[in-house]
Amino acid sequence: MTGQKVLPIVVRIERAAPPERTDALEAAALAVLTLLDDPRALGDGEWAEPVRSWESIGIRKVVRRARGAEWRRVLDLPGITVVSGTAEVRVHPPVPLDDWPRDLSRLQVSGTDLTDSVPPVAPAPSGEVVLWINPGLAMSAGKAMAQAGHAAQLAWWGSGERARQEWRDRGRAAAVRTAGPTGWAALVDSGLPVVRDAGFTEVEPGSCTVVADAPWLRHGGFRIAGSGPLRSP
Repeated sequence: MTGQKVLPIVVRIERAAPPERTDALEAAALAVLTLLDDPRALGDGEWAEPVRSWESIGIRKVVRRARGAEWRRVLDLPGITVVSGTAEVRVHPPVPLDDWPRDLSRLQVSGTDLTDSVPPVAPAPSGEVVLWINPGLAMSAGKAMAQAGHAAQLAWWGSGERARQEWRDRGRAAAVRTAGPTGWAALVDSGLPVVRDAGFTEVEPGSCTVVADAPWLRHGGFRIAGSGPLRSP
């Protein structure tokens, strides 16, 4: 697609100490929200134009992994680093699909098969944003990170300014959990923001991958204001 941009997300995976899978998913969601709310991505900020261009065509995200010297080179590029639990993730301003910075393009997409040593506590605390993963899909951690980031973005777009401020005050945290089979069907039909995958990788086009849930998204229904196409990578 001519002019398409993607949002690069890099997860640090050192051989001796890979992050927990859920931590990586939650860090990806936090990274996306932090970039969207950064002054450089708003108004006349230096990242505002590429962000607007990215949102206008589609909000595709690509997750790559880095370790050692690769990670140190990534830190020298424009972007934001976030930490969630054991995971360290860096998000960069959108780049053209076919013209990545060299130190990002050299990173591998494969090799993000992370696991949780202990299952995450479910459910998340009442009142928190929860990103519910489809229990019927097998996704690599990298794919699931992109989907979690996409769901967090839909939730951000669907939140009023008061809800956003309350979310900021809680550090923009979003818990990631896998839904139960029965609960998943109800979530998809609930009117909450649903990520429907474009089918570029791993899952069939149109697959529902993540549902974003929060009290204010349930109250009065979910509305998108000023968003681009609701498709994920």
